[in-house]
Amino acid sequence: MTNNSKNVAVIGLGSMGYGMAASALRVGHKVWGGDINPNQVAKFQDDGGQGSTLADAAGKLDAVAVVVLNAAQTESVLFGEDGIVAKLKPGAVVLACATVPPAFAREMATRCTETGVHYLDAPISGGSAKAASGQLSIMASGTPDAFAAARPLLDSIAETVFELGNEVGAGSAMKAVNQLLAGVHIAVMAEALTFGMTQGVAPEKFVEVISKCAGTSWMLENRAPHIVAGDYTPLSSVNIWPKDLGIVLDIAKSAQFSAPITAAAMQQFLAAAGMGLGSEDDAAVAKVYARNAGLTLPGEDK
Repeated sequence: MTNNSKNVAVIGLGSMGYGMAASALRVGHKVWGGDINPNQVAKFQDDGGQGSTLADAAGKLDAVAVVVLNAAQTESVLFGEDGIVAKLKPGAVVLACATVPPAFAREMATRCTETGVHYLDAPISGGSAKAASGQLSIMASGTPDAFAAARPLLDSIAETVFELGNEVGAGSAMKAVNQLLAGVHIAVMAEALTFGMTQGVAPEKFVEVISKCAGTSWMLENRAPHIVAGDYTPLSSVNIWPKDLGIVLDIAKSAQFSAPITAAAMQQFLAAAGMGLGSEDDAAVAKVYARNAGLTLPGEDK
């Protein structure tokens, strides 16, 4: 270990968490991986992760990144029957990376603080490729002590850390703004691509032209090629969006704020899930439009 190497854990070794764990390992941290799928843990150990169990290592960890799906899973990891927080040493820090409501983040921070553990509200953005290369964007908020404790791990997994203040919840609020845009952009990309098909614009020509025009977006450039390839391997699944846009709409309701475009995008993802596409890549929302318009997408039988 180098002088700045730390004992860290990443809990949740999905496409994002595995990349984060690998990035932390690459810069010299000692990294433990945790996941409900033992095959993921074994794979990470084969790739250089620590061989001892997370339970055995918990007392010597400096930082724990929790990279799970939602608030319920976050709470279970932190304070459930085998919760990690009770096993951590005072001064350790939790980086909570899931998309959750700001009020939930504040509650988790309070409970962590009561045990002497720091909490950094640290939702992530950038996709699995940037997770694997240590180039995520992290929207973080928490106390100066939490930032200081998390800094070695943050430096290994993120290209940009937006420090959004001392108040936990600010990071989750910013992530909600990001998810509003990301979800809407995916849905409207699918709408535009399939609309183009009704006018004789082939999906591959759509990507070639629109990606160089003012109507483009990061999500269009990232997801539309999945449709062109007919490849819906889930790098980010349809099922994520009813959850994340649901959080956005719940926050909007509490703020007495109307978000009709978000609500419309949410309905398209719900329709996709209702078609049995929930575990496919979120670009599969295009299949909702294609079905309704009688279109045949690339890779589908005519």
